[in-house]
Amino acid sequence: MTALARLLFGRRARLRWIHLILGGALAMPYVLVGSVVVGPVAGDANVFGSLPLQLASFALGLPLAAVTSLFPLTRPLESGVVRSLCGVEADRLAYGPARSKGEKGRTAAWFTLHLGAGGIVAGMSLAVPPFAGTLIVLPFVPALRDDRMGLPGFFHHAWALVLSPLAGGAMLAALAGCAAGCGALLARWAPALLGPSAEDRVAAAEARAADLAVRNRLARELHDSVGHALSAVTLQASAARRLLDTDPEFVREALAAIEETTRRTVGELDAVLGVLRDGDATGDAWGTAPAPTLAADLDGLLRRTRAAGLRVDATVADVAADPRALPAPVSREAYRIVQEGLSNALRHAGGKVTVALRVEALDGHLRITVENPLGTAAPAPRPGGGHGLRGVADRARLLGGATEAGPEGPVWRLHVRLPLKGTA
Repeated sequence: MTALARLLFGRRARLRWIHLILGGALAMPYVLVGSVVVGPVAGDANVFGSLPLQLASFALGLPLAAVTSLFPLTRPLESGVVRSLCGVEADRLAYGPARSKGEKGRTAAWFTLHLGAGGIVAGMSLAVPPFAGTLIVLPFVPALRDDRMGLPGFFHHAWALVLSPLAGGAMLAALAGCAAGCGALLARWAPALLGPSAEDRVAAAEARAADLAVRNRLARELHDSVGHALSAVTLQASAARRLLDTDPEFVREALAAIEETTRRTVGELDAVLGVLRDGDATGDAWGTAPAPTLAADLDGLLRRTRAAGLRVDATVADVAADPRALPAPVSREAYRIVQEGLSNALRHAGGKVTVALRVEALDGHLRITVENPLGTAAPAPRPGGGHGLRGVADRARLLGGATEAGPEGPVWRLHVRLPLKGTA
């Protein structure tokens, strides 16, 4: 009994009832237009005094509703109302205007159905409760049994007075059942008539894929930037601690390098987290903090790395320092690749070895090579980490390049080729 009451009068049933009444309210202008035609044809100026003429006006108004549903805003508005009042999941509805003939036809069918069912239920909601209420109180209010009230004569019989409250309650229950049933049918048909088309689903999937791709890029940026900074800061702090009493000048330089590294990294971190927090990963991922590039920021990267105690023997071709000769995407990704290569050396070899860095343009490619003595410098996988070389490979692959990493004789060698032409 409780489940039945919830089905007929629960919150969802009430919201769907409101949805139907809104459909009835939207149907009224079309009924009025229909009555302008039906009245002269039937020779009766008082259309609303006759139930058959009202139904005829209603039937004539529904095709007009189907025509007006072709306006672009109809489907977005109806989808929003259905989501809010009918309990249909948002991903099962389309929110853009109908474009193809099929979408427009389905929208017209839904709008006609909504207004048709809503008009019937709204009319019943206006007419049934007063009459049912009269039947319920009829045995207790003798004045309602007066002939002037227009009730049928059999209500003067005792048996009719006994049954009238039951009949009134049954009418209210029937009204609630009709509203709940119509609301459930509309909720079931809404995804079929207002749901996304195949083109909408493809567009949504492409948008999600693009968003995930940008977020993956941001994750790589965070890994490379923060990972390099933490490696450098750790080594700088360790060296400063060891030389605190014997070399104060070195300690001051190490602290200054730590300050510069952390300030820059916090700026990049704030920019990326701001993009993720705002939920808009389609724009400039760095906001007011531009992504570092090989042409503009390599010198600073080398300076901070050397300040961490790592000896870097760098050979950089002129093309790497010329923004006009180096495409912007290549310059950005090349900076992160160099940063990751140096970070691996910092993490695994520390400051006791010399790392050889070569950046040169050869055969239409930018070639980046990072070498350091093998020893403990091979980037072994570790729990929760080990994504650096994978990120390097992803960056190179996205630009149409290639990556090679591994031991070669006595050194660990990272070699990356990035095409200089045709880069998107």
